[in-house]
Amino acid sequence: MISEISSNSASPIIVWFRKDLRLRDHPCLHAAMLAGQKIIPVFIWDSEEGGQWSPGASSRWWLHHALQSLAKEIKSLGGQLILKKGKAAEILPLLAQESYADKVFYSRTYDPYSIATQESVEEALDDARVETESFNSSLLQEPWEMKNGTGKPFQVFTPYWRKSRPVIYREPAVYEISKLPFTPHPLPSDSLESLALLPDYSWQQKLESHWSVSEDAAHQQLERTVHEVTHSYATRRNYPAVDGTSRLSPYLAWGLISPRQICHSVLQAETEGSHRGENKFLVEIGWREFSYHLLYHFPSIPDQPLRAKYASFPWIEDKINLKRWQFGNTGYPMVDAGMRQLYESGWMHNRVRMIVASFLVKHLLLSWNDGARWFWDTLVDADLASNTQGWQWAAGCGADAAPYFRIFNPITQGEKFDGRGEYAKRWIPQLESLPSKWIFRPWEAPAEILKTHGVDLGGNYPEPCIDHSEGRTRALAALATLKTP
Repeated sequence: MISEISSNSASPIIVWFRKDLRLRDHPCLHAAMLAGQKIIPVFIWDSEEGGQWSPGASSRWWLHHALQSLAKEIKSLGGQLILKKGKAAEILPLLAQESYADKVFYSRTYDPYSIATQESVEEALDDARVETESFNSSLLQEPWEMKNGTGKPFQVFTPYWRKSRPVIYREPAVYEISKLPFTPHPLPSDSLESLALLPDYSWQQKLESHWSVSEDAAHQQLERTVHEVTHSYATRRNYPAVDGTSRLSPYLAWGLISPRQICHSVLQAETEGSHRGENKFLVEIGWREFSYHLLYHFPSIPDQPLRAKYASFPWIEDKINLKRWQFGNTGYPMVDAGMRQLYESGWMHNRVRMIVASFLVKHLLLSWNDGARWFWDTLVDADLASNTQGWQWAAGCGADAAPYFRIFNPITQGEKFDGRGEYAKRWIPQLESLPSKWIFRPWEAPAEILKTHGVDLGGNYPEPCIDHSEGRTRALAALATLKTP
């Protein structure tokens, strides 16, 4: 039920935070400010929402620290972030009753699980005679706003982007966060620790050395992106040893920054004579929008291939090779470096994501679902739309996907994009003194070279778990079994 914003009521407004954990450019907060009503900020943790796609370990670590930072910022403005755990449809009506709130504002999300939550919340609040209004806080445009020439959803990025880019950029909302009217009379809140978001083991301590989680940190990263990344993004983004990507994705995933803020800053900094839509970095923001477009219109794709014929693809089950891949022990240094970077830092370079994904689904013939679930648990920037789109692209079974017969060679990919082996050596210290000539094919190096440089194949570094040519041949044979339905 959608309400008009009223300015003549003294009742507070509940702002239900979801994947929008920021104070700037927040449509719900801005609308509440314009309404002239006090704001009660609320976050509800439902560990069951999403089923198998409930946030993974790295995402929960990020969420814990994002909530901690948001709570601190709200407190500095005279309010308190109310934390609750359970079902939003049960909790929000009770909070509205306790606080005499007459409205609940919230940001829309677009995966099937969150949509179901939104619908149940709307129904419960309607029954409680509490008005609701929803806002777009996480995308540049709604997934339903763009349709192809036949009135259907796009399934190819290029025409989607061609139609979207002239109208997609929107200005962020401008207001003084110091004037946000948070209520000074908070409701009872659960503690952050009681949400039990952090893993009960020390693995997450490694993440703390790689990330600063706050809205201010997101804007610092954006400043770096604007001044150091975007102008050379097209040429530097493929080289993992170079700091040539934005690292904004985890901040976007939980809404510590908005795509409107990113696009506005990038466009403001563009050199004279450039044109909107041609900035390669902004094309990646468009790819994120396209991923949400697909997830909204095809809600089964987190588990099922968009291209129906791939439902019968002859994936194999191989727990040994899956574990080798997960922990970076395949014997292919470019793959292993990427997987070790992921497990150590909760993030992986974009080019390397494509390489490791191709290796899993083609060389090892393991399902893209296995890869998607591992990424979901280990990435701090895990995002259901982007994760699904990326894995279906790698497996050739999604929209605008790379054809399955395009099989990345993990040896030549390393030699092309990490020529001196700097990236590989950083994450595989056993190879750090090996000459670059052999870094991506150590099994071909003479025994005396390996011994001299402390490399023991099968000992401190594994032999290849599968021969490249054999893996390629097997993948093409599996593809040949498919028939168009």
